Amino acid sequence: QVQLVESGGGLVQAGGSLRLSCAASGRTFDGYHVGWFRQVPGNEREFVAAVSSGGGTTRYANSVKGRFTISRDNAKNAVYLQMNSLNPEDTAVYYCAVGTILRVTPSQKEFDSWGRGTQVTVSS
Repeated sequence: QVQLVESGGGLVQAGGSLRLSCAASGRTFDGYHVGWFRQVPGNEREFVAAVSSGGGTTRYANSVKGRFTISRDNAKNAVYLQMNSLNPEDTAVYYCAVGTILRVTPSQKEFDSWGRGTQVTVSS
């Protein structure tokens, strides 16, 4: 399986920006689709964004569309999530995950391997 490590989380003021990184191990990384999900205590884990294995297709949750951008650099075995215009509702633990299926409306069921998450806190 692919091992994933998220980084880049932290504390940011409302309206600010943050970029998350997901570093993957293994030479097969470029064969996987990658998704970002987030979760707050007591809530369901929700889909945020995803990118296809080749980087040509992206998916976004309606709540982040226009504010977040997902990208990948297969040469570096890395995926990024650029988050702009952050608000307190974006506060959560953010996870990256990989899978072999990418649906129009992604869900966690299609993703097999997960990182341990990175905390994003947006102050008001």
